Amino acid sequence: MNEKSGIVFSIADDNASIVGCTVSRVVYDTQDFGINYFSLAENTDISAESYSYHKIIINASGELTVYCGNGRTWALAGGEGFITPIDEPVGMRTSTGSVYTEIRLKEGVSLNNALKDGEVFSLAELVPYQEGRIVNMDLINDPKLKFVVMAFAEGTGLSEHAAPGEALIFALDGEAVIGYEGTEHTIRAGENFKFAKNGKHYVKAQERFKMALLLTLED
Repeated sequence: MNEKSGIVFSIADDNASIVGCTVSRVVYDTQDFGINYFSLAENTDISAESYSYHKIIINASGELTVYCGNGRTWALAGGEGFITPIDEPVGMRTSTGSVYTEIRLKEGVSLNNALKDGEVFSLAELVPYQEGRIVNMDLINDPKLKFVVMAFAEGTGLSEHAAPGEALIFALDGEAVIGYEGTEHTIRAGENFKFAKNGKHYVKAQERFKMALLLTLED
């Protein structure tokens, strides 16, 4: 994964727009899955194209309009997501500027029923808080890619462990402490963190905290 490990960062802040331009950056690319960041300057547009697989769009900042060739449009605010329809032209445009993450899925990958193509959703609202508990929802559970949303009640956490692949964290609500290879980092809603493969880490929610975890697994 083409991203720095072990520090808190912001996808939105690290991918500033260039006036009049659209900019894309490859973060992860295999035959089956891909992760890209896109930065669209205000009043720019990515023309509609159709694909035989789904893409997950996660808007980090600004207002993003998704549109289809049949005239349908969807407005995404920061923190909202969208599943693109299959075999239907889909484009992106913005009047304010937008930075978003695009997750390319392989054909036939199964999605949690909570995600419907052609609908806007909020990752943070997919899972509720429950006192004294951690609530998980697997959005994608594939041998090569996991996408999970988690809600931590105040005082809960994950003990130190290491994952068998690289992981990208999206902090969605609240604040927590991430321990990584012996150093603690405070992470807040709107920020990001990357774990390297086999990097030892833990999570401590000193207040209520939600996050999404995108885990890539290679053979």
